Amino acid sequence: MAYDPENIFAKILRGEIPCDKVYEDDHALAFNDINPQRKVHVLVVPKGEYEDWSSFAASASNAEITGYVRAIGAVAQKVGVDVDGYRLIANQGENGHQEVPHLHVHVVGGERSGPMLKRKD
Repeated sequence: MAYDPENIFAKILRGEIPCDKVYEDDHALAFNDINPQRKVHVLVVPKGEYEDWSSFAASASNAEITGYVRAIGAVAQKVGVDVDGYRLIANQGENGHQEVPHLHVHVVGGERSGPMLKRKD
């Protein structure tokens, strides 16, 4: 599938839609989620046109990969969840419930999270 440059995160990256910016560097932009699920809920998106982890892993440069991973760590530290803990969530595709076709990681924390997944009986 081809990358859709009209997705909402692409528009945010181009400055066409405002965001509540938390962090930015050469490789990533992080902003507060508009519908937070925890006290801290920040989205971290790479600046490159990557639909999901698969396309990022296959096509991103080493600098982009390193920069993106380091940005996620910097965001956790900046929002103060690095000491008490946080969860990283990255959804991919329909079964993974990915809602925006641009790679993004949710950094959620600031309070206790429940189990990773609801257990199947």
